[in-house]
Amino acid sequence: MRVDLFDFELPEASIALRPPVPRDAGRLLVVRPGEALADRSVRDLPGLLRAGDALVFNDTRVIPARLSGIRHRAGSPGLRMEAMLHLREAPDAWRAFARPGKRLALGDRVAFAPHAPGPPGDHGTLEAVIDAKGEGGEIVLRFALAGPALDAAIARIGDLPLPPYIAGKRPTDAQDATDYQTVYASAPGAVAAPTAGLHFSEALLADLDAAGITRHTVTLHVGAGTFLPVKAADTDDHRMHAEIGILDADTATALNAARAAGGRVVAVGTTALRLLESAADADGTLHPFSGPTEIFITPGTRIRAVDALMTNFHLPRSTLFMLVSAFSGLETMRAAYAHAIASGYRFYSYGDSSLLFPAAS
Repeated sequence: MRVDLFDFELPEASIALRPPVPRDAGRLLVVRPGEALADRSVRDLPGLLRAGDALVFNDTRVIPARLSGIRHRAGSPGLRMEAMLHLREAPDAWRAFARPGKRLALGDRVAFAPHAPGPPGDHGTLEAVIDAKGEGGEIVLRFALAGPALDAAIARIGDLPLPPYIAGKRPTDAQDATDYQTVYASAPGAVAAPTAGLHFSEALLADLDAAGITRHTVTLHVGAGTFLPVKAADTDDHRMHAEIGILDADTATALNAARAAGGRVVAVGTTALRLLESAADADGTLHPFSGPTEIFITPGTRIRAVDALMTNFHLPRSTLFMLVSAFSGLETMRAAYAHAIASGYRFYSYGDSSLLFPAAS
C-alpha cells in the first residue's frame, strides 16, 4: 500500500511531553467500527471489558540504552559519538544505531562513559569494538564485558532513551526514570517503553482483578527501530527491525482457554499484539514462542489472536498507525485520529490512549 495513505496533519501542541498524573488519569477513545466514537477515561477500562476477558501486558523493562563515547583509531583524532542500543546479538554484543555513523569503520575502538572521557583503559569506561556495519548508521558493538557484567556497566553509564519527539523538546530528568517505565516492568531489555502500559496504576490493576478480568504477561523487548520513519513509498518496500519476544507455554495455554470459554484477548499495546500474532497459527491458536520477530502488520493482514487492543496515538506514516489501521480499518482510524486531534487528545508515548475493536466485530 502507498505509505502516504497513512499520513495526517498533527499539531505540535498535540504531542505530550509529560504523562498524565496519576498514571490512570489519561483519556481513552473507544473505537468500535461502524459505531459512534466514545470519549472515556482510562479509569473506565474495567467497565468497558467483561469478566472472563484476558488482558495481555508486555513486561519488558526499559534499559538506559543511549551511550555516549569517543571513537579511537590509530592516526586519527578522537571522535565523539552516540550509540542507541536496539537488539542484543550475543552476551557481549549489541546491534545499535550510531551517530555519526558514516565516520565509523570496522575495527574502530570506542570508550563509552557518562561524559565521554579519554582513551580506552581509563577507569570507568566501557570499551567496545565496531564489529559490523549496516545501513542507516547501524553497527554491531562487541564489548569487553559480557552477560550480567555488561548489563551492569550499561546501567551505570547509559542514559534513558526518551523518544526523539520528547527528547528533542526537553532534557531527560529523574522523573522520567519512573514515568517511562510500567509499574509491572520486570524483564530488562527494551530501549523503548510499551507505552500503553504506562497508564496502568496499582489501583487500576486491582479494579481489573475485582471485575474478573484476568492478567497475563508476555515479553517483547522493544527496539529503537520503533522510532524509525517509514522512508519507502510503498509498505512492501519497508523492512522491520527484529525484536526479541517470549510467550511461554503456560501463558499460551491460559489465553487459548480464555478464548475457548468466550473471553476476549485484549492486547495492551501494539508490542503485545505483535508478539501474540507472531505466536499464533492460522486459526488463532497460540503456541509458545521465543526468539526474534519482524512481523509487519498492515491493512490486509488478518488479525488472528487478538480481539481488542489498547494503544496510544501514533505518528503519521508510522508502522504503528499502519497496525491500528489493519486492526480497525484505515478509514475508521483516520476518522478516530481526526476526532482525537480536534478534541485535544494528547499523542505519543506520554499521551492519552484508545481502546480499539476490530472491523469485523
